[in-house]
Amino acid sequence: MNTALRPPECPSPSQDLPLLATGGSEARYRDERIAHWNQVALWMDAHHGLSREYHRQLARIFRFLVPPGKRVLEIGSGQGDLLAALQPARGVGVDFAGEMVERAQRKYPSLEFITADAHALPLDEPFDFIILSDLVNELWDAQKVFQELARLCTPRTRLVLNFYNRLWEKPLAAARWLGLARPNLSQNWFTTTDIGGLLALADFEVIRHREEILLPLRVPPVSTLGNRYLARIWPLNLFALTHLLVARPTKALQRPAPRVSVIVPARNEAGNIAAIFDRTPKLGSATELIFVEGGSRDDTYARIEREIAARPGQSCKLLKQTGKGKGDAVRLGFAHASGEILMILDSDLTVPPEDLPRFVDALTSGKADFANGSRLVYPMEKEAMRFFNLVGNKLFSLAFTWLLGQPIKDTLCGTKVLWREDYEEIAANRQYFGDFDPFGDYDLLFGAARLNLKIMDVPIRYRDRTYGATNINRWSHGWLLLRMVSFAARRIKFI
Repeated sequence: MNTALRPPECPSPSQDLPLLATGGSEARYRDERIAHWNQVALWMDAHHGLSREYHRQLARIFRFLVPPGKRVLEIGSGQGDLLAALQPARGVGVDFAGEMVERAQRKYPSLEFITADAHALPLDEPFDFIILSDLVNELWDAQKVFQELARLCTPRTRLVLNFYNRLWEKPLAAARWLGLARPNLSQNWFTTTDIGGLLALADFEVIRHREEILLPLRVPPVSTLGNRYLARIWPLNLFALTHLLVARPTKALQRPAPRVSVIVPARNEAGNIAAIFDRTPKLGSATELIFVEGGSRDDTYARIEREIAARPGQSCKLLKQTGKGKGDAVRLGFAHASGEILMILDSDLTVPPEDLPRFVDALTSGKADFANGSRLVYPMEKEAMRFFNLVGNKLFSLAFTWLLGQPIKDTLCGTKVLWREDYEEIAANRQYFGDFDPFGDYDLLFGAARLNLKIMDVPIRYRDRTYGATNINRWSHGWLLLRMVSFAARRIKFI
């Protein structure tokens, strides 16, 4: 703990922190709240009211969003319970109420707690996650606090905040009047649009929004049904107690031009191999082509060998797949890739290789963490996709947009692009979903959503096949996809 910032025992409000040089009304506002939350700390020693179950539910939700072992900063950390529940490798809690900080440091000596004002943070280190739980309702100037936090972010930092739904203003006031909830002062009652705008002014963008906690009381099984399931369904979600947002910085990381590894799963695609070499443009600072051949009935493997031999100056690898399915082939290719950006290109050439630079641009510009090809924006060539496949893809896009909380137009376009470091984290956390996806598309999309990556569709013009036939069986594979959606709902949406 930073003892230089620790207030004296039982401080008066004006002793707790130096006044900000911004005028009397802000100073009075801050002093009033410091005194109030110091009193709440004493009140909490003897009371919990409704807050214990509410904060238990919040801890469950935040643990889903914040993996253990990260660098976590919590602003408005109170007595440190939420920060400790996240099991950070480095955990720092900031609160302007000295009584809260004293209690937090005693309860959790392995974490660091600082007495400071969120509007002027005495910190200069980066964090992986920054938490503001039930804090923005209290802030004098939310935009200024978000701007303070921006300097503690890397492009990979995620800001996670929750704040009360205005529909609960009167019920919460009644609960406090009855002594069932923590006492409180006047609040900011923001809408999600308000917070989204304030975040944008501070160079953040919201990438996920969900409503949480319909019933802040422990009444099994009613509370489980309400909080895990009904809170996800419109219009019941409109009555949830708290809004939860995940945001990311919008400023791109300045880094050298990355190397790009293009993984090409190839099965029965001999007639397309030469065109892949001829049409794939240079990407980033260097382009590596990695072919993963998967037990073809034609001479795909031999054709790749000949094309590689004919291009001794080109960076290429040829791997023989021992497992089954495109997902297995992609993982094998990623394991042997050397680039900072990993890209999948289907060898049927229905996605033109000439479009690949725009996927790289989406990542290097900072607009996306995960670029997902979309075949369903522009009109496609007549034979590019059969009718029932098209209908199925549109239905799955609706399901995935709802599941992941981000707009996904096309879930099964083979071209997906992400940073290697993000893929490595997806792979390290794969046990959360298990090995359930033979295609590989869902594995990556689910993993990206789990890591709070910004997923962005990149529209392409989908072309007819010029060689071979599709390896997709629309009926059996469609049934498998439905089962995967059901599985993902339990692991992502209904947590």
